[in-house]
Amino acid sequence: MDVSHLLAHVGDVLNGESGIWCNAVSLKIDLGKIGFDAVLKPYQIEVMKYLWAHPDEGKSSKGVYDAVIEALPDGKNISRPSIINTLNTLADERVLGFHTITVRGGSCRIYWPRYDESEYKQYIVETVLKKLLHDSPEETKKVIQEKI
Repeated sequence: MDVSHLLAHVGDVLNGESGIWCNAVSLKIDLGKIGFDAVLKPYQIEVMKYLWAHPDEGKSSKGVYDAVIEALPDGKNISRPSIINTLNTLADERVLGFHTITVRGGSCRIYWPRYDESEYKQYIVETVLKKLLHDSPEETKKVIQEKI
């Protein structure tokens, strides 16, 4: 993500006018990586890619799990509970929406993306900016103003 894209929504963030809800309790950034690899594990990227490919359908954890297993490179594997935990965390952070359906033996959540890929990138940028503005407001504003 280049600086111009990052700064595209800075004014709204600085003024608290952003329309994107940001919490991202679990957001961690590896500055040595690029793109989604900097914030998501490979299987989590596959979760999002699958849901973005089917935005209007909604998918169960089993459907997501099956698609992720198929998409991962040979020799790579992930447990279904890891997929369920990822889906639930992203739902708690409001990155995914869900509704619950009744199935034989209980209930199951059906998940869908609240953001497309570009909006999710914006969500990440705004989350980081809000954290920086909260923790180091003067320094963050100074750096942003220098970059504009």
